[in-house]
Amino acid sequence: MAIKEIQEFVDYIQYNLNFSLKSVDAYRRDILSFYHFIFSQGVDITDVDAPLIRNYLSSELARNVSKKTLCRRLSALRHFFSFLVNKKYIKENTFLFIRSPKKEIRYPHALYVEQIDNLFKLNQERTDDLMLRDQCILELLYASGVRAFELVNIKMTDIDMRGRSIRIYGKGRKERLVPFSKSAQQALMNYIQSSRDILMMRSGKALKEDYLFCNAKGDFLTTRGLEYILKQIEKKTGCNYGLHPHLLRHSFATHLLEGGADLRVIQELLGHESLNTTQIYTHVTEEAMKNQFVSAHPRAKKSK
Repeated sequence: MAIKEIQEFVDYIQYNLNFSLKSVDAYRRDILSFYHFIFSQGVDITDVDAPLIRNYLSSELARNVSKKTLCRRLSALRHFFSFLVNKKYIKENTFLFIRSPKKEIRYPHALYVEQIDNLFKLNQERTDDLMLRDQCILELLYASGVRAFELVNIKMTDIDMRGRSIRIYGKGRKERLVPFSKSAQQALMNYIQSSRDILMMRSGKALKEDYLFCNAKGDFLTTRGLEYILKQIEKKTGCNYGLHPHLLRHSFATHLLEGGADLRVIQELLGHESLNTTQIYTHVTEEAMKNQFVSAHPRAKKSK
């Protein structure tokens, strides 16, 4: 019954609840992980109880699976077992009585404004034919705080150049309007007018659905390709900042908060479902405040 019930659930969340393909795949993998465990224990899905689930969690922790991943798996399994109860495949959802392990809090790292300025300045000094595209990518990531998959899926029709805003389709295809800066506007114009068509011609075919960005061969840019581009920018500029799409997203949010922006505005710009997700950036600014206090206040410095 395992394959049948999993497929039924996957079809349900995909077609009835409109989960994204990425979320559906994550749910499937999380459920299969648990199935592999119970089969190794010789236990049927109808006999799952609390001690077995705790043994599963302990075994996963012993394999160095993070608490964050386990929390996600428990959430998927609670949802799955509720589905099984509704379908009368099992009598009760034992996962409802299992507490999620307390997650380690990982505070986002952000670049300093001076590092952002230095990165942009050094990248503009490049003379290769990918500089304008890369500058546009940097400017948009920092000016809008968009996720990697959101950036690579931007189409020309999503951009309002005069109004300096982009229509972004986030998780679950949720739509939001994100403004961008004048410097990002200029970088966009430079790339579109002087570089984009030249890069696209390298593929020998029109870019599918008129996407804004393409790779060096003129083909559709993937999130993995975007990560590669940022690593190449580091090499070409000599800025060893550990560049990653989320680093610029974190920097965007942190600098807005430090500049006095309202937390709910930042939540909307980032496309967060919950304000709790956005509140993690308040810790970053508090840490910056503490560091400045320690370095500047005469009584806060450690005695020699």
